[in-house]
Amino acid sequence: MTSSEVRPDGKSSATVWRNRIIGGVVLVVVLVVTYLILAAFIPRWWAQRVAEMVSGSFSKGIGWGFLFGAVCTIVPLLLLLFAVLMWRRRAGKFLAGAAVVLAVLVSIPNLMTLSIVLGNSSAAHAGERVLDVDAPAFRGACLAGAIVAALVFSGVVFFVVRGQMRRKKAAKQSASAPPATAAPAPGTPGPTSRPHDHL
Repeated sequence: MTSSEVRPDGKSSATVWRNRIIGGVVLVVVLVVTYLILAAFIPRWWAQRVAEMVSGSFSKGIGWGFLFGAVCTIVPLLLLLFAVLMWRRRAGKFLAGAAVVLAVLVSIPNLMTLSIVLGNSSAAHAGERVLDVDAPAFRGACLAGAIVAALVFSGVVFFVVRGQMRRKKAAKQSASAPPATAAPAPGTPGPTSRPHDHL
């Protein structure tokens, strides 16, 4: 089919490709503008929210930071593991997609903290100053919580993988084992019994 041929729906392939290219360009522009807006807004906003929770307290900074770091790391990782395990099961793709969406949503606090720590924009630097003054130890405790959560998740993955390997090994052994012979009925002499055995 050439670019001037007409498709069954009445549109030429050139028109279809033009619409696709325009739609792709518009999508890219929207994503870039959204990123720029969020990059200028999220770090300041999140730093202010954290500062309100911590209120300059060192202990609260450690507590809230460790809580966000641990929970917002272990829960998304477990959801992603659930998505991987459910992918090939019945209705697994829907459940896996829902789990991935939930994982992204739960990880948003950690992603916002990363936008402050790793960002180079003026908003990120402003967020760092806010956290330095009003939320001491929050970032360090958040990192510690994320590390602990990652270690716990590694243990969970180890036990899950080991359980699957054991189940597969047991299934192979049961499939390769010879069928068991039927036991003789009660009172019926076995195949090796002789008449004088019953005397």
